[in-house]
Amino acid sequence: MSENHPSQNENEEEKKRLKPIIEGAESLSLGISMVVAVLIGVAIGLGLKKLFEMDWLLWVGVFIGIAAAGVNVFKAYSKQYKEFEKLSQDPRYKVKKHLDDEDEDDDLRY
Repeated sequence: MSENHPSQNENEEEKKRLKPIIEGAESLSLGISMVVAVLIGVAIGLGLKKLFEMDWLLWVGVFIGIAAAGVNVFKAYSKQYKEFEKLSQDPRYKVKKHLDDEDEDDDLRY
């Protein structure tokens, strides 16, 4: 008895509608997370500077924030690369080469 209830069908349709919105938000969140990472790093640097009264600790915080932003970019790149790898395995997107005899002759002329 594996009947689909109307509420299950509605949930699946809603998930299909929301998927592009969620993917867009994830893309937007990369830019936001970079800015937030740098701001948190600056805040850490300011806190260390005030706590230990050493001016150069501000720059340690800035570099921590920049490194965190770089890690965020790398994670997003890795995720996108995996998705593109899945697409490359899809037969709809395989590159097919069709060369006619005429095409080969055209290549030889140039």
